[in-house]
Amino acid sequence: MKSRAGFSLLEVLVATVVMGIAVTGLIVGLSQSVKNAARLADYDRAAMLARTKMNDLLLDISLPFDGAVEGTFDADQSGVPSGWKAVLKPFDIPPAAGPGTVVLQQVALQVWWQPPTGTRRNIEVESYRPARIPLPENQ
Repeated sequence: MKSRAGFSLLEVLVATVVMGIAVTGLIVGLSQSVKNAARLADYDRAAMLARTKMNDLLLDISLPFDGAVEGTFDADQSGVPSGWKAVLKPFDIPPAAGPGTVVLQQVALQVWWQPPTGTRRNIEVESYRPARIPLPENQ
């Protein structure tokens, strides 16, 4: 009898199935990594927009003393719609404070974005700034 070198058909089939399962697992893991990277890129963009908008709000002297303002961000190349809403209110007013008194004003900012697939997401941040108590409107 001659000795044959090589693999049998059954061994080749088993090796092919094992390689197919391994490659499928790698592809699934890779696609999940790409989805996570896109989700984190959206989150990073929203965090950067929130930081920038909060800085703008803290410096804007024309904002109401007690109220809300909102708007949208221009869509960039990602095409993800996004916007913001800020609620401003006095944080702590001393008992004898009158118009013109400088008090601490809370600025609560919510930045939202709508990914192409998925639900609307948001980030909420807050900060404080000094503000003067305005004169009553009927004077």
